[in-house]
Amino acid sequence: MATVELTFSALPAHVRTARLVATAIARRTGVEESLLDEVRLAVGEACSRAVEAHRVHCPGEPIRLELCDDSGRFEVIVTDSAPSDELEQERGSLSFDDLLGKVPDTLMSGFGIAVIAGLADDVEVYPSQKGMRIRMSWPAMPNGMSPA
Repeated sequence: MATVELTFSALPAHVRTARLVATAIARRTGVEESLLDEVRLAVGEACSRAVEAHRVHCPGEPIRLELCDDSGRFEVIVTDSAPSDELEQERGSLSFDDLLGKVPDTLMSGFGIAVIAGLADDVEVYPSQKGMRIRMSWPAMPNGMSPA
């Protein structure tokens, strides 16, 4: 399957659409039915975090959602254009444990990342001056086949 890309404005109502699209594509790529709620919740959390960051820093810029299945994995990447905290920018890719250990102004972001990490099979966070990218993935059956 090719990558599906969706951009949306920083409005909370669009988070629901992002969750619905991600869940539908996850189902088609063969993510187990028992994991679909985790996909929906993790994508919702990542998109909500991006919407809030955009509403503060860059309300006119779109948020980008990429969904693909590659090598037996369903992958979702949420990218925002809001500048990340200066401490995060220095460190490159962060785990949710790193974010939870940060100063109080990044603590709420850290809780969101912790929630995502608890829901997704694999999570990577890439903060920068140009925004934050959260990559999450789950196992998927080859060719969208459901497990026997």
